[in-house]
Amino acid sequence: MFSVFNLHPDAPGPAELKTRSEVSPLSHPANLLQIAALPVRFEDGKPEVMLVTSRETKRWVIPKGWPMKGKKNWAAAAQEAREEAGVIGKTLKRPVGEFYYFKRRSAHFDLCRVEVYLLGFEKRLEVYRGTSQREARWFSLEEAAEAVEEPGLTALLHDLDFNPLQKPTKKKSAKPGGKKIRKKP
Repeated sequence: MFSVFNLHPDAPGPAELKTRSEVSPLSHPANLLQIAALPVRFEDGKPEVMLVTSRETKRWVIPKGWPMKGKKNWAAAAQEAREEAGVIGKTLKRPVGEFYYFKRRSAHFDLCRVEVYLLGFEKRLEVYRGTSQREARWFSLEEAAEAVEEPGLTALLHDLDFNPLQKPTKKKSAKPGGKKIRKKP
């Protein structure tokens, strides 16, 4: 049987969990939301995604952080991509998915839900806030899915739909010259 308790070896088992009345509203997973950007570019027509290393454990992750007061979640995701990976681009305004992971704290782990927003890559800054703290690298989808440790993020990478980021092709006009046919009244 699949359970969130199988996701991390140091996570509490069912016997160690607190009852609903003992859980602080701030530590309940529904209240621990993070926002993430998944930077995407296309090389030879194939999608590549950028991953960054986490600051402490150097695991491959996607740029993410807490929601920002006064910013829409998609805008906060774009800011995280800029700060952690130096990536600038257009972010979709609806999340493409979500996953759960255990956030490491000094004495325990918190279960967080992460909303993921696709960010169409436009350019990369040479210097950005996380330049000295993180490594950032482009991966194929298959490589990225193997590199990340969070099972939910792996599944999301396998199921991604990049159609919203594809450049639209021009529709061919039904009439030569592209002029509309007007009906006379």
